[in-house]
Amino acid sequence: MIGRTVSHYKLLQRLGGGGMGVVYKAEDTRLGRIVALKFLNTEVLTDEKAKKRFLHEAQAASSLDHPNICQIFEVDTDSGGRLFMSMACYSGASLRERIDDAPLEVSEGFQIAYSVAQGLSCAHRHGIIHRDIKPANVMITDEGYVKIVDFGLAKLAGRSRVTQSGTTLGTVAYMSPEQAGEDEAGERTDIWSLGVMLYEMITGRLPFRGQIDQAMIYSILSEDHTPACEVNPAIPEECSRIIDRC
Repeated sequence: MIGRTVSHYKLLQRLGGGGMGVVYKAEDTRLGRIVALKFLNTEVLTDEKAKKRFLHEAQAASSLDHPNICQIFEVDTDSGGRLFMSMACYSGASLRERIDDAPLEVSEGFQIAYSVAQGLSCAHRHGIIHRDIKPANVMITDEGYVKIVDFGLAKLAGRSRVTQSGTTLGTVAYMSPEQAGEDEAGERTDIWSLGVMLYEMITGRLPFRGQIDQAMIYSILSEDHTPACEVNPAIPEECSRIIDRC
């Protein structure tokens, strides 16, 4: 598929994929710029609910204008009728990659979390809940800017949840109790996930654990986490209490 032209885009490199989408680096031949194209996965082309989720992502993200949220340019279909989204392509690394190298200094972790919180605040003011905040969905550009790059599970206020009853959304380790319990997700869902992510950034471990999804969900719903300052004594108690609050 590399080198193929889709509409006025030339695909250059596959950047990643999984879940409901696959992402390519591409050239916008009409405007002469490099973009990222996210396609709906072939195996879910016949899944109308997946298509709706993809469109929700486009509508949610394109309605937001904030320096900490990935910019969406357009949504279209290729010659085979497959939906794709054109968005800004950033050079840098995901927060997942940064954390995998080593835990971050407390100050850097809180700076990143503050930037993510600013982006989420903008989304929440527009009635949009992200529902999948995790390190893989946060990009640190080469210039040091923090970008939330995926609103694929976003919930628009006033719309149905789209997913079938009993289907959980989001990565289990970062799920809020209401997500794990299949209750309605609100703004506090994103705040919880941000707290989990911040905890991991500065301690190098997750606050809730389990070898399988069911064990992780049980931990989230039933167990207390160890305060971050007890895991890493270098973390000030004031910072630890902020994470506890999240």
